[in-house]
Amino acid sequence: MTYHPKSEFLHELSTRGFIADCTNLQELDEKLISGVVTGYIGFDLTATSLHIGNLVQIMLLRWLQKTGHRPITLMGGGTTKVGDPSGKDEMRKILTVAQINENAGGIRKVFSRYISYGDGPLDSPLVNNAEWLDQLKYIDFLRDIGQHFTINRLLAFESVKSRLDREQPLSFIEFNYMLLQSYDFLELNRRFGCSLQMGGSDQWGNIVSGADLIRRVDQADAYGLTTPLVTRADGKKMGKSAEGAVWLNEDMMSPYDFWQWWRNVADPDVGRFLKLFTDLPVAECDRLGALAGSEINAAKIRLANEVTTLLHGAEAAQAAEATARDVFEKGGIGEDLPTVTLSLNDFSEETPLDSDPSDPNTPRTRRIAAHSLFLRAGLVKSGKEAKRLFAEQGARINDTVITDITTQFEPNDFAEPLKLSAGKKRHALVQLS
Repeated sequence: MTYHPKSEFLHELSTRGFIADCTNLQELDEKLISGVVTGYIGFDLTATSLHIGNLVQIMLLRWLQKTGHRPITLMGGGTTKVGDPSGKDEMRKILTVAQINENAGGIRKVFSRYISYGDGPLDSPLVNNAEWLDQLKYIDFLRDIGQHFTINRLLAFESVKSRLDREQPLSFIEFNYMLLQSYDFLELNRRFGCSLQMGGSDQWGNIVSGADLIRRVDQADAYGLTTPLVTRADGKKMGKSAEGAVWLNEDMMSPYDFWQWWRNVADPDVGRFLKLFTDLPVAECDRLGALAGSEINAAKIRLANEVTTLLHGAEAAQAAEATARDVFEKGGIGEDLPTVTLSLNDFSEETPLDSDPSDPNTPRTRRIAAHSLFLRAGLVKSGKEAKRLFAEQGARINDTVITDITTQFEPNDFAEPLKLSAGKKRHALVQLS
């Protein structure tokens, strides 16, 4: 970046590694210096929770507000009904209105942890684009908005071009997505004076089209800014792990598991992630990221605590750290580990080999196999994965290595919760109700 921003917002973004592209960085910088700027990011409601891949965008809104400007959190209740083709190899599943509304309820829980909502001049309104998109008259929309988009231009955008180049189907409803997102920007500009749209680099075409639409239709200034694709040191996208997505909602991922994910990031990621996902000063992030040897572990704990505190609160972060210390340093069970509760119905009934199973007086024993415990706890995804874990001596119950996946447990074995361990870093408790 040859231009060095002077506004606090863009200075923070540039030094922390948030900026990939901007429609006019210097002009936007001057606008930010001269007064309050309203900016937005849209979040489609494709799941009941966002994941850590969305945290970059949430932190963008947070920094916009922290530096004296007004963020808008746009819930995509309308655009989710269409489906964004950006960055996707295949058509998105069409969700029902009931599913979309349910997802909206789950996603709203996260934003208030990072952004202040209310009626103040810098408070964020929580807006749903279904308010206007559901009311659109199709023919009027095509006449008023569609005339500003050519098929030639739409086909040139990467989100469309890449899908067609791979001969993957692109539905007509998805083809309309860019028009609808552009219209969102226009509507927010008219309703709230919003002049900045932000998003991931895969949204560049949609964002540029929205800014261009505002200039064409209302002759108003509008700007777009995108963030780079954030990958881990191993090249994988943020938001995914070997066990699946790293969710932000507590009911989909416990605070302990969330904390543990950040504690286990690769050494080269520590400084970069501190700058992107915490409020710590850049100099402190650089200092912590430069630590080596055993000292980098202290930096990882600081990263896990800072990120978990923002999302789940300081008490949850402290409890997660205490549990990790108890589990790893003292060999204890830990009070904050994810817990699975079994009922007697989860046990299979068995009769002695030399008895008559049809005799109602025959004593029956309830048992459950070790591999079933690991499956129910989510520490393995399949029987095949369980076999590999046990064969490699990676499965432990109460810190004892178990190599036989058919090892049986009876209800009286659960007088105290059993601690399951898959490798050195993943643990869960199993108890009997």
